[in-house]
Amino acid sequence: VQLQASGGGLVQAGGSLRLSCAVSGLTFGNSAIAWFRQAPGKEREGIACIVSDNDDTVYSDSVKGRFTISRDNAKNMLYLQMDSLKPEDTAVYSCRWASVTGPGTLVTVSS
Repeated sequence: VQLQASGGGLVQAGGSLRLSCAVSGLTFGNSAIAWFRQAPGKEREGIACIVSDNDDTVYSDSVKGRFTISRDNAKNMLYLQMDSLKPEDTAVYSCRWASVTGPGTLVTVSS
């Protein structure tokens, strides 16, 4: 299984970014997949998860109402739409399936 996140960058507070995660090596539509992030000096945090079959979603309190996780099963792609970004959202964002976490993409939010 391989996961590769992309789409990070520098954005001002209040702005938006859309992250993508390309997934290979598994039956994507039958898998629950999540976004994690790790800020400098902090532990890795799970922030959003989309479950299989019915595409139910779960969010951490820190991003609920601002971030949206989605998937395109035909393309084996996972997305994270991030709106109303805050400086505290600055972190390396990565996608994770089971115990497999792919390389992350850096998001920096300036104040």
